[in-house]
Amino acid sequence: MKILVLNSGSSSLKYQVIDMETEKMLAKGYFERIAQGNSFLTHTVNGEKHKFEHYAKNHEQAIEFVISRLQNPHYGVLTDLSELGGIGHRVVHGGEKFSNPVLITEEVIQEIETCSELAPLHNPAAILGIRACQKIVPNMPMVAVFDTAFHQTISKEKYIYPIPYEYYKKYGIRKYGFHGTSHQFVSQRVAELLNKDIKELKIVSCHLGQGASVCAIQEGKSIETSMGLTPLGGIPMGTRSGDIDPSVVTYIMKKENLTPDEMEYILNKQSGAYGISQVSVDFRDIEADAKAGGTHAQLALDHYHYLVACYIARCAVAMNGIDVLTFTAGVGEKGQDSRQAICNHLKFLGVEIDEARNQACKGIEEEISTKRSNVKVFVVPTNEELMIAKETLRMVQGKEETEG
Repeated sequence: MKILVLNSGSSSLKYQVIDMETEKMLAKGYFERIAQGNSFLTHTVNGEKHKFEHYAKNHEQAIEFVISRLQNPHYGVLTDLSELGGIGHRVVHGGEKFSNPVLITEEVIQEIETCSELAPLHNPAAILGIRACQKIVPNMPMVAVFDTAFHQTISKEKYIYPIPYEYYKKYGIRKYGFHGTSHQFVSQRVAELLNKDIKELKIVSCHLGQGASVCAIQEGKSIETSMGLTPLGGIPMGTRSGDIDPSVVTYIMKKENLTPDEMEYILNKQSGAYGISQVSVDFRDIEADAKAGGTHAQLALDHYHYLVACYIARCAVAMNGIDVLTFTAGVGEKGQDSRQAICNHLKFLGVEIDEARNQACKGIEEEISTKRSNVKVFVVPTNEELMIAKETLRMVQGKEETEG
């Protein structure tokens, strides 16, 4: 059986087709600038990229064109749509309603829309993708896989905010957490690499990219994470501030006469490592500037490494210990110097890195800790699409068993 995984943005569409028997990615692509005059698709199959300049006025037209490429005899991977067992949609925010992936119904779509206030850039885009698929392949089973669902096992004293309780009751203001699909995949994979039952492990998963979060996983369940009500909270990121004193926000707004939207833009797009360094949103550029003597760039990196380590320690407190530390996503997989700097802050936990193995490891599965280290440290490339495909297959097969 093959599964199509879709990740819909407001003006973009990412996809993969995965063969679930081999768990091999057969094709992937990225449709950009939907509803703009210069929209185009980059489609990759058998390692070869094909670029198609094709105007799509909406997601429906984009998905129609993607499916036509997937069935094309020259660069397709499907002879017929019946080869697809289902479509998995990445949905960022499921609120408190969804603690697991779900088969998409009209009621589910309405709930996703209700959560749009908490993810205004992401949830409406997901609905566009879902609605488009309903028109193009109306009888195809579809599954919503939520970034927040994995974190619904976090206990209330860890997710509640110390503000008037009425705001939680009225508006659902609490910590939700994100990157759940990535944390789930990486934790399961590292348990496989160690040949251990995940229920026996205390894992801290560090998803470090332009967006970044840290997650404590005990007995295979998320029990603490860094991101909060939105993906802005937690550790500092490429352009996002992470956690700061709330009064900083109101103080700047008063001084600069800013609207809430303007302040939100600053916190999301002009802060984080970029805000301190003023160099780039790309950590590679910041590292290069720091090595060339850039003091602001070095300060940005030192601040970032320290706070990531602090949250790892917080996760260790949540689990009363740590067995395994994992690094994934762009910085986590390829940032050797960042991994080393973060782990240097964690020597009090018995974390010890093999410097040679760490420097040699760039984007591959590898243990980078020494034999003496009290904590196993791994680099595990994430594969959120495969995780979504697995969850989609599980839900579709469950539906078939129920109907059968």
